[in-house]
Amino acid sequence: MELRSVDELMDLLYACRGERPAAEYGSGPVDLHGHALRTAALLRRRRPADKELQVAGLVSPVGRLLWPGNPAGRTAEAVRPLLGTRVARLLRRHAHPEAWAHDDDLVSLRQADEEARTAVFDAGVLEDWRTVLELTAARNSRLGAVD
Repeated sequence: MELRSVDELMDLLYACRGERPAAEYGSGPVDLHGHALRTAALLRRRRPADKELQVAGLVSPVGRLLWPGNPAGRTAEAVRPLLGTRVARLLRRHAHPEAWAHDDDLVSLRQADEEARTAVFDAGVLEDWRTVLELTAARNSRLGAVD
């Protein structure tokens, strides 16, 4: 499955509401939707200029919804046509701990992901991210990266 529009992606992110993640998340106030919003919000605070990193944090749970049990890599390929190769690379490498050591972006993504599992704060609403997703998709399209 390839996501071709921000509307499709937003629908999937909304569908993550109430979905419980796998056991590796422990016992925090976690559903996939809230986790995605908190991860993206933490990345926005830490790296405000890096929209692609923020978007990677926001869309990471989509794979768990579409492919329970084996989302690694598949999420990256699903969003690559829409959001570009960097977002896809971050998502693909995020699933492999051995890749984190020498990549500051992956370290930031991982730290935000882990903190978002237990953090309790108002991370806003998904609609707040529509413009960022649209700008990322438009930039990706202008660069000719869309199939």
